[in-house]
Amino acid sequence: MINYLLAATVPILWGSTYAAVSLFLHDMSPFWVAVWRALPAGLLLMLLKPGKPPLPFGKLTLLTTFNIVAFFPLLFIAAYRLPGSVAGTLGATLPLQLMFMQWLVEGKKPELKMLSLALLGLSGVVLILNPTADIDPVGAAAALVATALVARATLWLKNWPVTDIFRLTAWQLTLGGLMLAPIAFLVEGAPKPITLDALPGIVWVSVLNSAFAYWAFSRSIKRIGPDAMAMISMLNPVAAVTLGILLVGESLGPLQWIGIGLVLLSLLLMGRSKRRLAKIAAQKASLG
Repeated sequence: MINYLLAATVPILWGSTYAAVSLFLHDMSPFWVAVWRALPAGLLLMLLKPGKPPLPFGKLTLLTTFNIVAFFPLLFIAAYRLPGSVAGTLGATLPLQLMFMQWLVEGKKPELKMLSLALLGLSGVVLILNPTADIDPVGAAAALVATALVARATLWLKNWPVTDIFRLTAWQLTLGGLMLAPIAFLVEGAPKPITLDALPGIVWVSVLNSAFAYWAFSRSIKRIGPDAMAMISMLNPVAAVTLGILLVGESLGPLQWIGIGLVLLSLLLMGRSKRRLAKIAAQKASLG
């Protein structure tokens, strides 16, 4: 049970990122926010547990590029351009994208029922992005591509032997922050000083949403598996929508609410179907 409770904190924290941007970080640039999210968190974890990287440097760099260097800027581009409820729901398409990624990369063909539920979820995405909703296309594309990067990195993490999740998190965040800094400088120039108003947001996205959440995410992939972790990610849009309404005062149109409902419904039904199949498989195994 503790493994699932810990896993559930990850999408809830990540769903709060959009509210943190709106409340505290709206005057900062996406690339430098990405740097401040990654580097302090990585250095903090390095201080707590220094040591060699738990993966060969090539694999570590590849994983870091997808999970941090590309994902963080895309996430914040989406956060700055979209309502948090929309960005969070697009990010919650992780189970759908992971299913298609496993099909393409590993040849793991989804069942017809799961494919139908995926199409239901995608129809919800279409409603969220309907032309009358005036959704920023760059922000929407950034959210979907960012989620695809996480899906690919999740498969690598599942298949690569990692003995120390804490140290892997520390190395990814530190290396990612160091790789992001020159990119941010080239794209947006020198960083502006962090104001006292922005400091709570930086602490929130760096210490909680990165240092803690990335450790919990990597640990959960190993303990409960990528499929279960992907299903738990449906808490991301729930947190994003709730905080967007309560703290930021966001409002959406009827079609967008229907779209969010379809995405959440498809994820819920996927989770029930996976649990049923796992129970049947366990019963068959017990019968020999």
